[in-house]
Amino acid sequence: MTTLAITGATGFVGSAVLNEALAQGHQVRALARRDQAEREGVTWVRGDLSDTAALAALVAGADAVIHVAGLTNTPDPAQFEVANVTGTANVLAAMAEAGVKRLVFVSSLSARMPALSAYGASKAKAEALVEASKLDWTTVRPPGVYGPRDVDYLEMFRTAKLGFVPLPPGGASSIIHADDLARLLVALAASNAAATKKQTYEPDDGREGGWSHKELAAAIGRAVGRSRVFAPHLPKTVLEAAAAADRIARGDRAKLTADRVGYMAHPNWVARFDRKPPPGLWQPTITGEEGLKATAEWYRREGWL
Repeated sequence: MTTLAITGATGFVGSAVLNEALAQGHQVRALARRDQAEREGVTWVRGDLSDTAALAALVAGADAVIHVAGLTNTPDPAQFEVANVTGTANVLAAMAEAGVKRLVFVSSLSARMPALSAYGASKAKAEALVEASKLDWTTVRPPGVYGPRDVDYLEMFRTAKLGFVPLPPGGASSIIHADDLARLLVALAASNAAATKKQTYEPDDGREGGWSHKELAAAIGRAVGRSRVFAPHLPKTVLEAAAAADRIARGDRAKLTADRVGYMAHPNWVARFDRKPPPGLWQPTITGEEGLKATAEWYRREGWL
């Protein structure tokens, strides 16, 4: 049993990591912006990535830190720098002060192409900070993460139910179920294997070559009970217009932003085979078809579809 410190533990991915850590018998310290209900095995630390005192309390005595927290979408691109770069620097400083060496950092495939989006650029900068640290770090770049409670892929499930899934320009991407990603992150945090340190991994669902956009749309259609969906590729200019309309309609709650269009229009977000995690440590267990179907069923039960 080890003590794992987790940032972002109340979010979509972070909550899956928290559950997995507890299931494996670890003690958890978890950072949260608001008070949380008591939970066996969890010590909640109230604060955020700008709160140096909270971060010090979070990491003190921890065997490893899993840094999940970050900003993935915002109408103000400058906020990516604050949350993802400065926030990561604060975590690194707290670990150095406390003498905690093991860090598992959750980045993004978008860091491969930082020129495409402010989000990707912020993750690339955060990766550089991690790599320059004296910690025993491992960086994980997840592809599209889906599963119960996810709101990013939800729109595709909702439109697929209506028989229509608008797509970005042609391309392919990888996906991974949140539970599979959580297993990887916890396994890395608990591992003492020297081979996993100072490495960057790109996990996926095991589908070689990823999913073309149309294949993924069809799979989501099947998951919601549609044998066929209309899935046209939209030019980048149309996506940019849709992002502007979403901002007008939903304001700061807009899901499609100009920054997201920047990397959505890129044709290749497939996890690279030479960046796969060691198979002896972790392999995906949830196939895309199986996971998408289970996610659709969860959405139905919760009344999200």
